[in-house]
Amino acid sequence: MKKILVSIAALFAAAAMLSAQNMSEATETAKLANESLSAGNYETALAGFQEALKMAEACGDEGLELVATCKEIIPKTVNAIAKQLLQEDNLDGAIAKFGEAVAIANEYGDEETAAKAAALIPQVYMKKGGTLINAKDFAAAAEAYAKVLELDPANGNAAIRYGQCLENSGKGEEAVEAYKLAAANGQEKNANALLGKFYLKRSVDELKAKKYADAVKDANESNSYTPNAQCLQIAGQASQLAGKNNDAINYFEQYLEAAPNAKNAGQVAYTVGALYQQAKNNAKAKEFFAKAVNDPKYGADAKKALAALK
Repeated sequence: MKKILVSIAALFAAAAMLSAQNMSEATETAKLANESLSAGNYETALAGFQEALKMAEACGDEGLELVATCKEIIPKTVNAIAKQLLQEDNLDGAIAKFGEAVAIANEYGDEETAAKAAALIPQVYMKKGGTLINAKDFAAAAEAYAKVLELDPANGNAAIRYGQCLENSGKGEEAVEAYKLAAANGQEKNANALLGKFYLKRSVDELKAKKYADAVKDANESNSYTPNAQCLQIAGQASQLAGKNNDAINYFEQYLEAAPNAKNAGQVAYTVGALYQQAKNNAKAKEFFAKAVNDPKYGADAKKALAALK
């Protein structure tokens, strides 16, 4: 019995010596990792702290303090590596590493580092989107901005760029929704300008394609976002070609009010005069023919029309 007790005591003593040795090695490993960290060698430092953490955890209660220290440093080191990748324009690598920093920080209870890393991920996607736009890879850029909006739905700037990428990719209706989202999140002026241009361009295409009702609708839609005399002209032309002369008169009169000095003002005035003449409203016909008498192309015809109406 005495021999057994002696053997057990010797075993405990050996275990204590081994534990002390392991703790010493863990501490030395952490010390070397800290030196690498101070020198800016983040990858080496991270590997060292991760190894020291495993060793300290194996030491039980004796390693608790070092375990806590390693868990405090590791998330910050991963975040530092992510920032380094960002500086090197390794954007995909930075995104992945920031995500890793968030996961590790959350695991170790470091809410501050998790929040900082998470806040940088949308910024990296924004930068990635800009790089892809410069390369005219609009589809891939749209994916990057979609990720920003997934992480930060109220990012109006991302919504604007997302819409532009979608529009350039031929996804007009989706672009409209993105612009509306941007308008609701601090980018109303820019979004309305883009919506106005989008609907104006579409109305021009529809007029050329003889889709007159659509041209009128989209011209009015454009004008609602960005008042523009050209929209009124397109609506007038489309209405006239569709045989809706009263509507055409209304739009052309608005056009002349908005752009009285336009190069084609005389032509439009002559057209309005002719439309009123067709409607047997001679008084209004005279009014608009009179506005066209000095037009270099339509002036002579306007004078003849006035003479015939006397």
